Amino acid sequence: MAVTKPRQPVEQGFGPVPITTNAPRRARRPMLAAAGAALAIVGALGAYAMVNQAGDRVPVLALAHAVPKGQALTAQDLTVAQVAPDPALAPVPSGDASQVLGKTATTDLAQGSLLTRGSVASGPDVTAGKAVVGVLAKPGQVPAGMLEPGSAVQVVQTPAQGDSKAPTAPLTILASVVSVGAADANGNSVVDLAVNPADSAQLAVWAAQGQAAITLQSGSAG
Repeated sequence: MAVTKPRQPVEQGFGPVPITTNAPRRARRPMLAAAGAALAIVGALGAYAMVNQAGDRVPVLALAHAVPKGQALTAQDLTVAQVAPDPALAPVPSGDASQVLGKTATTDLAQGSLLTRGSVASGPDVTAGKAVVGVLAKPGQVPAGMLEPGSAVQVVQTPAQGDSKAPTAPLTILASVVSVGAADANGNSVVDLAVNPADSAQLAVWAAQGQAAITLQSGSAG
């Protein structure tokens, strides 16, 4: 008689798990990919802007070392700097060096600073032994674009506002231009004038009352 062995029950859930190398990969998130591309574009544009700006630089004059007020400029005092054009700056182009050599510094010039035409004046220091008074000049009270440091001028007292009667012989004060400020939106500019100390108080009163007109002396135009 044949003996039949009982079948062993197969436990479910414990069978061998097949191994495969073709597991599905996660798809890249579209937002992350777009952000990465945007950053790459921004970086490329920034690099292009820097290179483009560097290519637009122009040579201008700068101070090779400090120059004290009242000292005449020499070629050894100057160097050339490359700067990007800026409407707020007005440096002297390097090709105009001959126009500033020999002129006197109107203020202490720091090493590395850009040289402007207002930084120097023809002749000796006009402020030596003088008092400096600032005059707010409106359009029509000062020659347009003709004043520069060192210019010899005459300040004329004008009638007060509302006074239609002009004096037959207006009072005048001789002065020298120290500096000319940039005009504001209304065309007004501050002109610093060097005058004899005895005339400074009178000129300050005229300036405060808006009764000062500046005329350029003959032969002083730059």
